[in-house]
Amino acid sequence: MDVASLIKISIILLIIATSVALLTRWLRVPYVTGLVLAGLPISELLSRPIGLDPSLVLNLFLPILIFDAGINTDISRLRSTFKPIALLAGPGATISSAIIALLLKFGLGLPWISAFFVGVILANTDTVSMIAVFKEIPVPSRLSTIVEGETLFNDAAALVLFNLISQVYTTGSLTVAEGIQQLLFISVGGCLVGLVLGYLSIPVFTRLDDPLSSLLLTVAVALGTFQVGQFFGVSGAVAVVIAGLIFGNFALSQNTSASNRITLLSFWEYASFTANTFIFLLIGVEIDLNTLWKTLPAILFAVLAYQVGRVLTIYPLLAGVRWFDRPIPLRWQHLLFLGNIKGSLSMALALSLPTTLPGREVLIAIVFGSVLVSLVGQGLSLPWMVKRLNLSKFTEVQQQVENLQAQLITAKAAQDELDTLLKTGVLPKAVYEEMRSTYQVQIASAEKALREFYNRRPDEFDGRNGVLSKLDAIRRRLLLAEKGALNEAMRKRILSEETVQGRIRNIDEQLLRLDDD
Repeated sequence: MDVASLIKISIILLIIATSVALLTRWLRVPYVTGLVLAGLPISELLSRPIGLDPSLVLNLFLPILIFDAGINTDISRLRSTFKPIALLAGPGATISSAIIALLLKFGLGLPWISAFFVGVILANTDTVSMIAVFKEIPVPSRLSTIVEGETLFNDAAALVLFNLISQVYTTGSLTVAEGIQQLLFISVGGCLVGLVLGYLSIPVFTRLDDPLSSLLLTVAVALGTFQVGQFFGVSGAVAVVIAGLIFGNFALSQNTSASNRITLLSFWEYASFTANTFIFLLIGVEIDLNTLWKTLPAILFAVLAYQVGRVLTIYPLLAGVRWFDRPIPLRWQHLLFLGNIKGSLSMALALSLPTTLPGREVLIAIVFGSVLVSLVGQGLSLPWMVKRLNLSKFTEVQQQVENLQAQLITAKAAQDELDTLLKTGVLPKAVYEEMRSTYQVQIASAEKALREFYNRRPDEFDGRNGVLSKLDAIRRRLLLAEKGALNEAMRKRILSEETVQGRIRNIDEQLLRLDDD
């Protein structure tokens, strides 16, 4: 395809995407579902066929999506929910893949290797639709963090397992010991690559005063980390996840002005949105309705298989969380099951299946059909599910508290920026003091009103509302800070392990007594 044709097609896709955005907002349906449905008839309108290039998704779009998720993920929030996330993205993904593979093997008669390929592909979840719904319908922050964290690490786990099965198919055999060794090498190696490149980028970033140069560095880190991981034979996706977390939580918080942070985060939000737009449009373009109709029974069985795999992992694994972490409410588990939506990575992995694999075209059709059913069926019903499960408890009192918190946060951020401007000589002292006092009035007003809210007796509130939940969230952050300080003191041999462990047990008991935020 020549450059002129590519530009024309890109313009057509952008116009369609803009129209879909307006229409889905008016109809109040998920944007990505609208994109897939809009993509179905595009191939008939274009003179040349276009499609979803798996190498483009894996080497360009996927690093962009993962890095954006990483830099926007707060490590402190991730740490507080890491245990359920690790369960879902690690053992959960593996068990679900095995269950789906078994069902496909005996239900559709697929060869073992083909069944495991499709099992890994369909065990992967794409929660773009869920996160989009969360922006419109507030849910508890811990639930949102679990969903985002599972997505962040689930993509990496899917790629690791897919590469492992590809190696089995290529070599013809792989012992359990070799499989575990290879799995550890790919995963741990990816973590090391991400750690090294993530931390190496920090001193370079802090020396760049120009926001555009800083932006170029982040693009190089995101795309380069993935390629370096692939070069060393480890997981590029894991490497990008770690690099994104390090960059977002350390580089952006070190001597970075507010304007630079806004520029960078806005760019990555736009890049992620653009990548998702093209991916989901091209998913619709890639789906052949005639082929899907012929394989419809197999597609419906595959949809049933991945739902069974999700049920048999979500509920048993999360039921056991109560033994070592705060329990996951049953309604949350229902949403994690019902929001089991498939997306771009599943399509890309299907197209990446070995060309010599028997029945490859049928397997691709099964995956594409499953993705379509998932995006349309579950995607359209997701907002209704969230409301039906009554997960959102955004009361009028909570709205008032959040408005006061917003006033407090913005005023303090402005004061911090004024301090920087004074130190660098941009503002004279008289102007600085006048502007700072204006913000101090806003801070004093918000603090007084918040103190009155927080000092109310529990029986004055309507049930367990957002105000008390926010206090629990604050207490949880303080307890986690205490726990981190104790572990650091033990690591530096300031305190003995016996003293630290006793205090940590006490902190863990307090954490378990706090309600979810």
